[in-house]
Amino acid sequence: MTRYVGLNFLLKLFGRDNMLAFVLDITQNKPSNSKENENDEVKQYMDYQRKLNHINLVKHSLDYAKNQLQEHIDSSESEKLSEFLKSIFPISHQFADVETLMLMLRKLMNSQNSSNNWYRMNSFYHAVVFESMQEFVKFYNQLLVESPERAKDFGVSEGTEVDFEDWSYLYFQDMDFHIGKSLSYTHYPFAKRNKTIEEKWQEKINEGKSKAEALKAIQADYEIDDTSMKILLGQKISPPDLELLYTSVENPIYEALTEVEDGRWGVMDGESLLDHTYYMGAHLKVWEWRKREEVEAETETVMSQLTKSSKK
Repeated sequence: MTRYVGLNFLLKLFGRDNMLAFVLDITQNKPSNSKENENDEVKQYMDYQRKLNHINLVKHSLDYAKNQLQEHIDSSESEKLSEFLKSIFPISHQFADVETLMLMLRKLMNSQNSSNNWYRMNSFYHAVVFESMQEFVKFYNQLLVESPERAKDFGVSEGTEVDFEDWSYLYFQDMDFHIGKSLSYTHYPFAKRNKTIEEKWQEKINEGKSKAEALKAIQADYEIDDTSMKILLGQKISPPDLELLYTSVENPIYEALTEVEDGRWGVMDGESLLDHTYYMGAHLKVWEWRKREEVEAETETVMSQLTKSSKK
């Protein structure tokens, strides 16, 4: 199930043209957690979170990707450009040509640079942002080693290496756009969801259904977004899919994440969704192998409850 469906619903209600809306609020750079004082792992994890400037991370990732793409376009070497696209945008280049990809990056940058609205991204845009950030984080983390002063100018992480797997877990609602392709990180629990969908999809195909029919048959069960369906079926992005829906920053789209649930879900133990999300993130980041099964099981329970709550 995708996370925080309520956020998507709110954003769908509003029209379009400026900060990008992820699962968590990227303007919040100093998060805290109620378990910090009693759990050293959580405290260490939250100390790391407080070093991150998410706005700068997203902004520089998009800028880096756009500049890299422009350089390869300007080189006029079609073979090198083709190899670049396959390497840096392995998913995005399959649904968007060079001109469309550049347009998407510019739209994302314009949206990220505004402070008046939240912009909702569909799965096409999620794929572009994911691949852009993945590449920039590699570059940035290497820069921390080779030229720390230059890295400091980006204002991303106070000299600390960025854990992109952890960031993806917190800020992307799912990685359905990556179904059928290998993730370069563990990306639990997304990888497990993707594997399950792949297997169910193949089961339907084995029953004699076409790829499209088989995917449609399981779409409702896993709440697969329509744009994710298009990506998985190899369709190109269409003009309507290039639109970014928006709502005013005054609309409290993240309010539900900080509301205390009074133990209604059991596993939440009277904490907010945000508290528990960070708590789970801490365990996923610093677990010992002997704890892994326990943490994975608890994470699945929380995500299941999040989905049930969003439907009420």
